[in-house]
Amino acid sequence: MSLAQTDTAGGPTMPEIMAPIGRAAVDAAQVLARASTADKNAALRDMARALRDRKAMILEANALDVRAGEAAQLSAAMLDRLRLDDARIEAMAAGVEQIEQLPDPVGTVIAEWQRPNGLRIQRVRVPLGVIGIIYESRPNVTCDAGALCLKSGNAAILRGGSESRHSSAAIHACLVEGLRAAGLPAACIQVVPTADRAAVGYMLASMTDFIDVIVPRGGKSLIARVQQDARVPVIGHLEGNCHVYVDGSADLRMAREIVLNAKLRRTGICGAAETLLVDAACADTHLAPLVRDLLDAGCEVRGDEAVRRVDARVRPATEEDWHTEYLDAIIAAKVVRGVDDAIAHIARYGSAHTESIVAGDASVAERFLSRVDSAIVLHNASTQFADGGEFGMGAEIGISTDRFHARGPVGVEQLTSYKYVVRGSGQLRT
Repeated sequence: MSLAQTDTAGGPTMPEIMAPIGRAAVDAAQVLARASTADKNAALRDMARALRDRKAMILEANALDVRAGEAAQLSAAMLDRLRLDDARIEAMAAGVEQIEQLPDPVGTVIAEWQRPNGLRIQRVRVPLGVIGIIYESRPNVTCDAGALCLKSGNAAILRGGSESRHSSAAIHACLVEGLRAAGLPAACIQVVPTADRAAVGYMLASMTDFIDVIVPRGGKSLIARVQQDARVPVIGHLEGNCHVYVDGSADLRMAREIVLNAKLRRTGICGAAETLLVDAACADTHLAPLVRDLLDAGCEVRGDEAVRRVDARVRPATEEDWHTEYLDAIIAAKVVRGVDDAIAHIARYGSAHTESIVAGDASVAERFLSRVDSAIVLHNASTQFADGGEFGMGAEIGISTDRFHARGPVGVEQLTSYKYVVRGSGQLRT
């Protein structure tokens, strides 16, 4: 069914569109749960090959989406997420190959023990089932999510944003080519074939018979809606208000490089630093260079009184700034009284996503790493490493700030649950 066929008046209803997708996904999930590692890996290899072979097709489709996005006046951050080039397509293909090389989590024995009565008990990884992924802008999510779900034995129903519809369709065609080459059902990875926004609500509230978990990936409003309206479990994060704390023991050169990278490498990703905290113990030597580096690189700095004193270009920070995920070339900056004050600030204003400390004192760094309750904490490294690919996971389906099931980058292992396998020899319970 084409996108156009579902968007015209008098076309099929939402149940007529979505129910067949759900049923096909359930059937495909049963096949995938039994699929061999060799078959899944063969599909992934063919997907990577197809992405490279059909690069021109993908770029042509992406150009249509980018032109439409520019005409619709999407933000710079949204356009950056939307745009593909040779390097990004190669990164997608390489990510699929990395996923292929990962150990298959399905069937892994997590723990085993024997009871005094002779029962042998194993806790074994199993797929979640059918995963619904709802995302905006990023066409690469089509690839990452499809490949991760396949490797972990889950069927995927993908609902990308209308702004990336042509790009996602082209990428999905490459994934289906890989599935068919390996003899696996094309329904293992499906794209919702309508741009109607009602499809999102239908997935959240009316597909409980088909979808086992929802993963949202996009802006704050999308994720808030999913977390509020979903009638199945959700894996996701609401926002990435990430911090870099520069301790009094930090090497200035290292701190300057990390702060610039954490904020400005890519401003539109959830791992971009949004707040800079500088220890008062090194403010005389470190604060001015750090702030001026950011300003000279084109980043707006909104600071407290101490930060404003070092450069007239710094704008006053408001209470709202400490809460804000800018996803833009803007950063809030504040002088704090040591590591404990930094930890308290992050606890009050952070979103439990990613935080970094730059410090030469190992004991201070360990205090920060152990006491900051975020999904990812780093020492002497950029917050932009908050990425499944950088963690050696091939790719990620998102970053979870939940405190149950999955936390941090969600890769193949995090897309599984487990069951207990118990073997006996005729035991009866008295």
